[in-house]
Order: sequence, then structure tokens, then C-alpha cells
Amino acid sequence: MSTIIYPSPIFGPVHSRRLGLSLGINLQPSDGKVCTFDCIYCECGTNAEHRAKLPRPTREEVRESLRNKLTEMLKAGEVPDVLTFAGNGEPTAHPDFFGIITDTIQLRDELAPKAKVSVLSNATQLHRPQVFEALLRVDNNIQKLDTVSMPYIKMVDRPSNRYDVEEVITNLQRFAGHVVIQTMFMKGNTSYGTVDNTTDDYVLPWLEALKRIAPREVMIYTIDRETPTPGLEKATPDELNRIRDIVKASGIPCSASY
Repeated sequence: MSTIIYPSPIFGPVHSRRLGLSLGINLQPSDGKVCTFDCIYCECGTNAEHRAKLPRPTREEVRESLRNKLTEMLKAGEVPDVLTFAGNGEPTAHPDFFGIITDTIQLRDELAPKAKVSVLSNATQLHRPQVFEALLRVDNNIQKLDTVSMPYIKMVDRPSNRYDVEEVITNLQRFAGHVVIQTMFMKGNTSYGTVDNTTDDYVLPWLEALKRIAPREVMIYTIDRETPTPGLEKATPDELNRIRDIVKASGIPCSASY
């Protein structure tokens, strides 16, 4: 099994399936994983197997590293389409997340005004007022909702702290449309149990939650890299297309990545 531990605080740029040329911003340590989820499909591996010894980068380190990298890219004639908060764990768990977003928007406006600021988040920190306010300021506020089934969430996403999916849905509603929902669909027989959220038993209740949230867009996708859990399988293009079309029929824009 191979896993990916990203440099910190800046990595890439990389070509994202959904976002274009993306310069990554990793707010977790460069030597391990710090996340409020412990997903069995995470390309960074499990939390226990990749415990970090180094601290998170400071707000100042993120700001200076981002300035230096954007300046270097501009000199090379390479402009990112997006500045993406992702990496080795949940970005919104950083204690200075609000300030880092403020700095990032300022640097974007100064050095790469056409670039979008995106955050890939698992929605576990939306109860924190400054996190919520920061996410209102970014261009692409992308929040994970793999299902509304708590047994599935406990088996697959494995939250490290208290997680109430109804509370998460309520918080997502508070964005009043300034949110993109991202959902991983997959199948398989694993040591944790049988996984398959592509069936109507999972899709239709999830769709009802989407209607309540009324997101700007929904992004559905499947496994793209090796996972730490044997037995997981990609959802097929036909399965993803079916789910995509169900979402679009409800009036919500939806894209599928295979």
C-alpha cells in the first residue's frame, strides 16, 4: 500500500480533476496526518499509521511560503487556476484558519487575481464561528457529505470526535447556497464491513439532504488512487452518471469524476 503525505505548507501545483491547475496549501505537518476524520479510503493513509511529530505551520510561515511560491510561478509564466486548502488532514482545524484565509485572499488579489480560493473540508468544524465566517469569504467552499447514514459514516469516514449528521446538514444550510457538496461513492467488501453507497437506500436520503442544503453545485467522484483499505472498488461510470442525473433532475447542478 502506498500513501501520499504532502509537503507543508505549500505543495504543487497539481492538476485537479475538478479544479484545474491547483496550488496546494497544507495546514497540517509535513511528516504526518492530522484529521478529524479517519476515512478508510484516504490517500494519506490512516491517522494511527501516520502520526505527525512536527507542528502545524504557523500563519506567518503559510503567508511567506505562499508569497514566495506565487512570485516564483509568476516569473515562470505559470499562473494557478486555484489556491486549494487540502493536504494531510482537515484544513479548518488549524487554530489560525480565519487569519490564514485573510492572508491568502490578500495575496491572491495582489499576485494572482484570477485564481480562485478553494477549501476542501469534511464539515466537522462548521460550528466554530470563525471557521464558518472564513468559509463564507472563499470562492469555492467545498464540504464533504458522503451519506446521511450514521452507521456508514462511523464505518467509512470514522470521525475522531462527536459527529451528528443532522447538525452538519443544518450548518450546511446556513451557507444559503454558498457551498459545494462533495461526495465519494464506492463499493467493496472490507475488514470493516460491506461498503456500497451507490444504491437508492443511500442515494435517495442523501438527495433529500441536498435539497435542504440547496448547494451551488454537487461534485460526485470515486476512488482515484490507492487506498489504505484492501477490498475497496471504484463506483462505475454508469453508477456515477445515474446518481449525477438524479441530482440534476432535482434542479441542483452536479458533475461526476470517474
